[in-house]
Amino acid sequence: MNLINLARAGVFSLIAASSLAVAAPQPKVAVTDLAYEERVSEYFRVVSASEKSSLRASGRESERESDYGYARRSSGSLNAKSEKNYFEAEGTYSYIDRGELRKFTADIKGEMLKSGRFQLVQGKPFTDSKHIERLYDIIARVKQGMYPGADYVLFGSINSLEFRQEANPIDHTNTVSHTLSLELVAEFSLISTRDYKIKAAFSAMGTGQDVKLLTSRGGRVVLNRGKVVSEVSKSLGEDAARQLDEQLGGIRSDDVRGEGGYRMREEQNREEVIIFR
Repeated sequence: MNLINLARAGVFSLIAASSLAVAAPQPKVAVTDLAYEERVSEYFRVVSASEKSSLRASGRESERESDYGYARRSSGSLNAKSEKNYFEAEGTYSYIDRGELRKFTADIKGEMLKSGRFQLVQGKPFTDSKHIERLYDIIARVKQGMYPGADYVLFGSINSLEFRQEANPIDHTNTVSHTLSLELVAEFSLISTRDYKIKAAFSAMGTGQDVKLLTSRGGRVVLNRGKVVSEVSKSLGEDAARQLDEQLGGIRSDDVRGEGGYRMREEQNREEVIIFR
């Protein structure tokens, strides 16, 4: 009877441990759209021409008649003026373009949901064009209430975004390989909305390409840009979620709102060995 009770107690303890692990609250994370900043240079050429002219004429005439004779006098003046102006200038000017890219974050969110360790909340996009310099001020955006209900904000910014299109002949054949590829590198920071501390920081990369073969007979090559963007988004999401999981072995309970803390890694269930004699 004691052995049966001991076995039951062991089973109940395993069930209780599993329930505690499952019931642990998950952190609520808001994922921002990827911010970008780049210097843009543009060519300009300005041509300006104007012409101004004026004409002024005046005349005077007088007559005089007497018993001794007749006299007539006339006078006049003409004043003409013309002015021309011509201006031409060319060169380049540069400016900083900032904003958020409304792409490439869906797969990041999807990979985070697959892990089962996060709850995602929707934040507000940055639309303040008058104060675009505040784009990178996450603390100010948190204080403005742009991420209601979030425990953390995953902020990402693009470091490099480069398309490449190449045509390479294949040796000993009459075939040319046409390739369209895209490489995206972004930096991420996981920021606490409670104390504004950075809990994780990493760079992630996404790559994708589409390849078409064309023989020497010619033809029109249409490379699939949508396929390339989709592959980049998926690989970026996988890389970002993997590094986020690697860096966050656990978040201390005092990092969470309220008293009941959570850990981001599930605790291993305890196993009890019962020996029957």
